[in-house]
Amino acid sequence: MQGLTEFLPISSSAHLRIVGELLPSAKDPGAAFTAITQIGTELAVLIFFRVEIISIIKNWFKFSILRRKDLGFIEKSDNKMGWLIIIGSLPIFILGFLLQDLIKENFRSLTLIAITLIVFGLVLGFADYVGETSKNLKDLKTWQTLIFGLGQSMALIPGVSRSGMTIAVGRLMGFSRSAATKYSFLLAVPAVLGSGLYELYQTLQNPSNEVFTLTQTFVATLVAFIVGYAVIAWLMKFVSTRSYLPFVMYRVLLGTFLLGGIAVNLI
Repeated sequence: MQGLTEFLPISSSAHLRIVGELLPSAKDPGAAFTAITQIGTELAVLIFFRVEIISIIKNWFKFSILRRKDLGFIEKSDNKMGWLIIIGSLPIFILGFLLQDLIKENFRSLTLIAITLIVFGLVLGFADYVGETSKNLKDLKTWQTLIFGLGQSMALIPGVSRSGMTIAVGRLMGFSRSAATKYSFLLAVPAVLGSGLYELYQTLQNPSNEVFTLTQTFVATLVAFIVGYAVIAWLMKFVSTRSYLPFVMYRVLLGTFLLGGIAVNLI
């Protein structure tokens, strides 16, 4: 489930929470399990975009750390993108640290998840409908990366969707579907790996506090990596020719059924 939903604008954390409630054991897998399994899907991003990511890291290091002056246009563009990813990651690092208790407890309410699925699904649909497609990543400005970062930060609430909100704000700022989707992938790497590694460290310190054993979590992370890689390849091809309407409809229907299930005590 993590592999299938991480990159689609439908919220992987919401799906893990819902599936955990529907399984026979009926238990929340927990925020730590969710964060750690996201390491698997982010490894899929690193491998899928490995050429571009390696180029960005290499040229950012050359220009910003070693202060090389003999770089060409492409190298300078990679350096700029490296800084834009760093700046865009600041909001979620700050808010994630400040709100970690809420993230692990209050934000995992099924009622809240149902509402955010519907509301932010409609936000995505509106943004995709009215958004222009005139801009590519070469047009990305520093202030726009902060808007992207704030959009990504909304995904600290399960049901919002990291990719969904970054894509929505990107579309509202005039970026094409492919550009907004690709940047959402790149922007997620520092945040998701940072969060996942932090939760992994916390789990190693207090393994008895978690729902699943480390072995079970590792198996889940491996499966998420394999499935996630296949989903990235499909999604990048999908968004080049199609709108996000199917995902919007799915979110609204899922949120509605979830609210209905809660109302009649089925969930």
